[in-house]
Amino acid sequence: MTKSMTAFARAEQGAAIWEIRSVNHRYLDATFRMPDNFRHLEVELKNAFKDFISRGKLECTLRIKSETGTELSVNKALVSQLADAMQEVKAISGIESDGDLLGLMRWPDVLVPADNTAQVTADVQAAFDAAVSQLVDMRQREGEELARLIEDRLVEIENTVEQLRHDVPAIIQALQEKLRKRLDELGTDADPSRLEQELVIQAQKLDVMEELDRLCTHVAEVRRNLGESEPVGRRLDFLMQELNREANTLSSKSQSSDTTLHAVDLKVLIEQMREQIQNIE
Repeated sequence: MTKSMTAFARAEQGAAIWEIRSVNHRYLDATFRMPDNFRHLEVELKNAFKDFISRGKLECTLRIKSETGTELSVNKALVSQLADAMQEVKAISGIESDGDLLGLMRWPDVLVPADNTAQVTADVQAAFDAAVSQLVDMRQREGEELARLIEDRLVEIENTVEQLRHDVPAIIQALQEKLRKRLDELGTDADPSRLEQELVIQAQKLDVMEELDRLCTHVAEVRRNLGESEPVGRRLDFLMQELNREANTLSSKSQSSDTTLHAVDLKVLIEQMREQIQNIE
């Protein structure tokens, strides 16, 4: 099933709030913004993505709520280190100010809530699991919508190809008649066998049935990949290149304004699909 790489999830559990943003990326790249006292969880949390996500750039932000009425305690070791550092700076700089006590209290981790680390850690884990579940679900829904949009364009490509199959023989015949008429106007006595040979050569140059067949083959392969359960974004991107190659060949062989317009339509549809596929895992 097609999955998008673009999604957002937010989950809250107890004191923990997780927000995860996902955008397209060649590989799986997860970055974390979290309080330092939870950094030890980063490797474990990052590994948890590998079971659900193969590609995408993930920005994960953790906030810990400060609850009203929470008893605070002083991180004595940190305050002592900061005091020693201030004394050293004062000795070096010659500045006599002892600093602002309130500013010292604002220093990260100087004031910490009463020790409920185990409960907060459990909240962090639970909120993260919920956020990942939301993210996976949203990527799934977005992927299904992308697959629907791509399918709409595949149908348009098939319709254009069928129209070309119908038009090309008439276009070739009209060009051959134009050539015969031009020879008649010039009054040139052309060797019938030579003329027939030239007409065959011209028809071969204008024949785009092989390109149309390959377009249909690529369309079928795109559909098959959209139904796969594994990540298919890279394969679909390659197929877009192949579709565009056939559309360019079709355009180069065009000898009528209608065929040129159909080739342009194909290129537009292929480019629209390519833009959507950039977001597929």
